[in-house]
Amino acid sequence: MKYHAQVEISLKKGMLNPEASTIQRALALLDYQVEDTATIEIVKFTLEAENPDVAREEVVQMCERLLCNPVIHDYQIQIEAAGD
Repeated sequence: MKYHAQVEISLKKGMLNPEASTIQRALALLDYQVEDTATIEIVKFTLEAENPDVAREEVVQMCERLLCNPVIHDYQIQIEAAGD
């Protein structure tokens, strides 16, 4: 069965995020006052697996081996049946 996977990758709390800092400063220059700015990366793909649990486990392995650096990144995984 095919499953859609979405992985949201963010920096762990306490890690410097220069991109978010730049965005926050640029918004301030435009007279927008915002706080706690953060950025995330979203990776979406479709994979074949026996069931949702197997699909999730494969995506966890992908995150640990390639998509994320577990030392500095947190990630959240969403899996849903492709339906096609």
